[in-house]
Amino acid sequence: MAKVKVTFTLDEATVNKLNLTAQSLAKPKSEVVRDAIDHYYVKSDRLSDEERERMLRALREFAARPPTRSQAEVDREIRQIRASRKRWRRASEVPGTR
Repeated sequence: MAKVKVTFTLDEATVNKLNLTAQSLAKPKSEVVRDAIDHYYVKSDRLSDEERERMLRALREFAARPPTRSQAEVDREIRQIRASRKRWRRASEVPGTR
């Protein structure tokens, strides 16, 4: 992979941490920075603790609500959906129907 030279401005404490980390790992500073960015990138698509808690709270609130339909109504709807899917599947298996 081609490498590109870049310039960053870092505070003294961060530069000291970079120097110490590179020294203790016996790696070049550029490799430490690449590894740190790779590590951060992998975690970047995960939810923050606050977002995860907000979503869990919403789920708990939803689960605490009383049901709006009876179990019999839900079972009937599930049967209808399954029957519809079976009809569609059979039709799509017949040549020339798609």
